[in-house]
Amino acid sequence: MDTLKNIKKILRYLLILVVITPVSVAQTYQLNNASSTLKVDGTSNIHDWEIIAENQQGKLLAEFENEQLVKIKQLDFTVKAESLKSGKSRMDKNTYKALNTDKYKQISYTLTNVNNINCTTLGNCKATTMGELTIVGTTKPIIIIFDVRVVDDKIILSGNKSIRMTEYNVDPPTALLGTITTGDELNIIFQSVFLK
Repeated sequence: MDTLKNIKKILRYLLILVVITPVSVAQTYQLNNASSTLKVDGTSNIHDWEIIAENQQGKLLAEFENEQLVKIKQLDFTVKAESLKSGKSRMDKNTYKALNTDKYKQISYTLTNVNNINCTTLGNCKATTMGELTIVGTTKPIIIIFDVRVVDDKIILSGNKSIRMTEYNVDPPTALLGTITTGDELNIIFQSVFLK
């Protein structure tokens, strides 16, 4: 009789554990190129300029507990180097030369660590991350803070990051025998839409 009571108590305890234990679910998302934007803003001694990335790919693995984002376990992102377009063919040619696109076909980012995820409401978070950015075969660690929105079957990462071309062994492009020179610093502004 006591054995039966003990079994019932154990079963009751296990049932309570199952009910109160948060359910953790990992989900994979793929970047939607058509809905995503990546813009590079730069300067020159003549005027400011911008380049738009037309071909992006990426994968994101996120973990949720009770529908709230709790972890970004994987984030990989690439841009086809010759899909960077300014709307001016001469400038594009100088950009591809600086990026040595004959040899280095893509620019890539890989997440290495999420330092912190702070969610203010369900589906609205800020993630402070460490990653590795590779340009022209040079890989450097980089800190990026993402604004993260979870909407239905989408995760939207947005933000901006400044980098220097020379940090990645890229000589800032020049034109007209060096009379036009571009500034070293670039500002990358992005909104990456990942779909389940």
